[in-house]
Amino acid sequence: MDFVRLDRTDTIVTATRTLAVGIPVEGIKTRATIPSGHKVATQAMEKGAPVRKYAQLIGYASCDIEAGDHVHTHNVEFRNTEFEYEFSTDLRPVAPSKSVDTFFGYKRANGRVGTRNYIAIVTSVNCSATAARMIADHFTPEVLVEFPNVDGVCAFVHGTGCGMADSGDGFEALQRVMWGYAKHPNHGGVLMVGLGCEMNQIDWLLDAYGLKQSPTFQTMNIQNVAGLRRTVELGIAKIKAMLPIANQSQRTECPASELMVALQCGGSDAWSGVTANPALGYACDLLAAQGATGVLAETPEIYGAEHLLTRRAIDRATGDKLIKLIKWWEDYTDRNKGSMDNNPSPGNKKGGLTTILEKSLGAAAKGGTTPLNGVFKYAEPVTARGFTFMDSPGYDPASVTGQIAGGCNLVCFTTGRGSAFGSKPAPTVKVATNSEMALRMDEDMDVDAGEILSKGVSVEEKGQEIYEMFLRVASGEQTKSEALGLGDYEFVPWQIGAVM
Repeated sequence: MDFVRLDRTDTIVTATRTLAVGIPVEGIKTRATIPSGHKVATQAMEKGAPVRKYAQLIGYASCDIEAGDHVHTHNVEFRNTEFEYEFSTDLRPVAPSKSVDTFFGYKRANGRVGTRNYIAIVTSVNCSATAARMIADHFTPEVLVEFPNVDGVCAFVHGTGCGMADSGDGFEALQRVMWGYAKHPNHGGVLMVGLGCEMNQIDWLLDAYGLKQSPTFQTMNIQNVAGLRRTVELGIAKIKAMLPIANQSQRTECPASELMVALQCGGSDAWSGVTANPALGYACDLLAAQGATGVLAETPEIYGAEHLLTRRAIDRATGDKLIKLIKWWEDYTDRNKGSMDNNPSPGNKKGGLTTILEKSLGAAAKGGTTPLNGVFKYAEPVTARGFTFMDSPGYDPASVTGQIAGGCNLVCFTTGRGSAFGSKPAPTVKVATNSEMALRMDEDMDVDAGEILSKGVSVEEKGQEIYEMFLRVASGEQTKSEALGLGDYEFVPWQIGAVM
C-alpha cells in the first residue's frame, strides 16, 4: 500500500513510500512529490481549518490546502492547546495476568531488585568530575576480571552542583537525582565524590535522605582529602574494598512485578506513532498486568495529547497534577521566549512530523491503554505501579536520568531517525520504527517494529516481542547499546533555574 490512514475522520493520510506527482490516493491524485512518511491532504482545507491525524488535532492550515497537496510545515501552523479536560472517563482496569512471569535479578537488602550490578561513583559538582573519571578509569576489564558478578565501575558526572540557589526546583531536582542514583537497585556499591565548597553539599544530602555510610556506601571530598591525586588514590582504594562485597551478589528468580521500565522516544519520525510506540504501549500493558511499572516522561512531548491522559487518570487529583505540569511548561517556555512547538526537531520534521501536537500524539502511545496511576516530579521516587508519568524535559539524556533516579531498572527507547543512545546503570533496549533504518543501523537496534508495516506483523505481536526482551535483558542479556559501550556520558541532570 502506498499510504496509511489511521482514522476515518483524519484529513490526511501518510505516504509509506515517496510518491511522485499524480499518484492516486483515495480517489484523488497527489499534486506534489510526497516524501515517505509525510502527509497527503485527502480533502480541501481552507486557511485556519483544523488538520487531523489519529482522529485528533495536529495543527491548522496556514493557507488554503487542496486535496492531494503535501501537508507539512509550509502550510500547517501550531497554536497552543485549549482543552476542556475530562478526568477518569476512559478507565480500562488492567486484568491481572493469569501467569506470573519471572526474570533473574539482584535482590537487594531493602527489597528492591536490580537488573545490573554496577559500582557507581556519583559526583556532587562538576569540580569533582575529573577525579571520578580517573577513579573509574582505573577499573578496566582486566582489573574486573576477578569479579564476574560486577558489571563495571561507572562515573556519573555532570556540569552543575554550584553557581545555583541552595533551594528551589533546581537544587531539589539535583538532590533527588543524586539520592536516586545512590540508592538505585542496579548499584552494588556507591562512592560519592565532592569538592568541598560547592553549593550542593554531600552532607546535606545525607541528612535530608537519611543516608548512612557503610562498606558499600562511601563519601569523600577533594579538599578534605587534600588534593586531586590523593583523592583518586583513596577512591580507588575504597572501590577495591567494595568489589569483593558487590561480587557476592547472585542473580535469583524474581517476579516481573519488580520491573520498572522508562518509556522513551527520540529521533522520532512519522512511523513512531504507528509502529514502535503503540507496540511499546502494548508491552507497557503487559507490564501492568504483571504488577510492574511503566514510566512515561518528556512533558513537552505529551503537549497536545495530555487530554487523552487525563481521561485515563485514576482520579481527579492525578489528572490535575498532570495539567499543572502542562501549565508550568507553558509558563516556562513563555518567560524564556520560547515555544512549546520548538520541538519537533529538524530531524523529526524531515521524518514527516510537522508540529509538537502530532509528535505528542504518537509519543503518548508508549503509555498503552491502562489507567494512569501516578504523576511524579522529576527524579522523584516512583511509588505507584502500572502506568505512571514523570515530569521531565524532552531532551532524552536529561529525561532518562530522571527516570533512572526515580527507580527505573530498564529503559526502552523507540527511534525512527536512529538515535545512538544508551544508559547506565539501567540498560536501554532500542526499538526501530521502520525496517529501512533498522537494517541500516542493525548494530544499534534491538527490535525492528517496522515489521508492523513491512511484514504485516501485528502491534500486539511486536509488543509481546518487546516485553519478552525486557525479561531477557533484565536477566542479564546484553543490549546493543551495552555492546557498543554507551551509557557513560548520558547522565545529564536537568538544570532548572538561574546559573549564578
